Amino acid sequence: MRHWLKDKRGFLLFLLCFGFFRTAIADWNPIPSASMKPTLLEGDVVFVNRLAYDLKLPLSDVILLGRLGEPRRGDVVTFSSPATGARLIKRIVALPGERVELRAGRLFINGRAARYQALSRGDEQLAPGLVLPALRLREQSAGAGAGHAVQYLEGIAGARRDFGPVTVPAGQFFMLGDSRDNSEDSRFIGSVPREKLIGRAERVLVSADILGHWTLRPERFGLALR
Repeated sequence: MRHWLKDKRGFLLFLLCFGFFRTAIADWNPIPSASMKPTLLEGDVVFVNRLAYDLKLPLSDVILLGRLGEPRRGDVVTFSSPATGARLIKRIVALPGERVELRAGRLFINGRAARYQALSRGDEQLAPGLVLPALRLREQSAGAGAGHAVQYLEGIAGARRDFGPVTVPAGQFFMLGDSRDNSEDSRFIGSVPREKLIGRAERVLVSADILGHWTLRPERFGLALR
C-alpha cells in the first residue's frame, strides 16, 4: 500500500488540489431547469466564482475569510436553499434592510417600482404537450445597472405575482428567478443568509440543448451573465 501511494502521490496531489480548487475557489454549475430563463437555459454550464464574496472551508458554510466582496443587486448567485439545502441559482433583487414587494408581477424596492421594456413574445414549452405564451421584458430597478431580461408565463398554475411587502433581514438577500412564474425562490423559501451563498455565476462555459438531442449551442459559449 505504501509503495502504491508513493507511486501515485503526484496524481493524488493533483486530485487534492483540484478538489480544493473546485470546492473553495471556482466551480461550474449545470443548469437543469427553466427557472432562470431567458438569462440561462437548460443545458447551460456556468462558471461560478466562489471567491466573489467569502473564502469558505471546502464543502461547508464555514467562512474562513469574509468580506472579499459584497453581493450586489442584480448578481446571479448559487446558494444552498435555507429551506431544503438544495443548490439553487437565482438573482439577487433586494439587499439587507430593503423592503421588497411584487404587485401584479412588478417589482418594488423600498416603494420604488422597477422599469420595464418589452422585448418579445413567444411560446414556452414546460413539458411535452404543455406550451404556454411567454412575455419577455427588460427589468431595471435602482442600483441594478442596465437591467436584465425576465419572463412571465400566461396561465401557469401557482404563479405568485403578488408578494409582500417584506423587509429583508440583516445579513440576508432576497432572490428571484428570471422566469418569474416558474421559479422556487425567496417568495417560497425565504431570504437567503450570506453564509448560504456559494458564489457568483459569471458566464456560460458551454451549452447544449438537452431538450433537443443535446445539440451544442456554440453561440452561448463564454457568454457573460448580466
